[in-house]
Amino acid sequence: MINKAKLEQLYSKYNRREFVHPDPVEFLYGYEDLSNREIVAFVASSLAYGRVAQIHKSVARALQRMMPSPSVFLQQATYEESHRTFADYKHRVTTGHKFACMLFGLKQILEHYGSLQACFLTGLNDHDTVLPALTTFTTELTTFSDDKLSHLVPCPANRSACKRLNLFLRWMVRQDRVDPGGWEDIPASKLIVPVDIHMHRVCLSLGMTRRKQADMRTALEITEAFREIVPEDPVRYDFVLTRRAIRGEADLIAFLRE
Repeated sequence: MINKAKLEQLYSKYNRREFVHPDPVEFLYGYEDLSNREIVAFVASSLAYGRVAQIHKSVARALQRMMPSPSVFLQQATYEESHRTFADYKHRVTTGHKFACMLFGLKQILEHYGSLQACFLTGLNDHDTVLPALTTFTTELTTFSDDKLSHLVPCPANRSACKRLNLFLRWMVRQDRVDPGGWEDIPASKLIVPVDIHMHRVCLSLGMTRRKQADMRTALEITEAFREIVPEDPVRYDFVLTRRAIRGEADLIAFLRE
């Protein structure tokens, strides 16, 4: 078992906004209005793959085209207008067509449910995690987008760890010095750890999982291990562990094992 005191020491030292850059969660900080923040969070998290510098450029370019209000842009832009706006847009394997389809799906969700959170809540039940709600939400988004969306919005049913979707939920559900929150109807206790390559390697080294593939089963296994430490908030240490792991996994693991 990992020493909780060590994790809390890391949390107290590094869970601060001064350590956020270049994490894409910083794009959310300029949006006090929840209707804008949840859209910005979804856009930023969906593009959070690849080199950090490129992620920042791509998210900034996308949001610039939706200014001054992403929620108003989605309300007013037709399917054709969204595709024209992002016709020349590209982020690694994500084309402007795919991105515009995703935005149109978000627009449709807003029209049918009023907010992204309201749609997500329709799938929330008494399950230990948000997995059923995540499945419902991605199914609705894909259906409304009239496109498979592929890598841009992975489906939990395909065993994906859904790292970026779980990152989006962490940003929107938790509220502390790093995560701005806003989705108050979803308990943090149900969140799933966003498992990226750094978190996976750290958890393997610490014995929190033995699974070599970073899929949804692995994410749930890691989440359960953290739930034993902090039942009410199993994703509490995600930011500090991944940020520290990026700076040096060996040093981080040695510290946690002391």
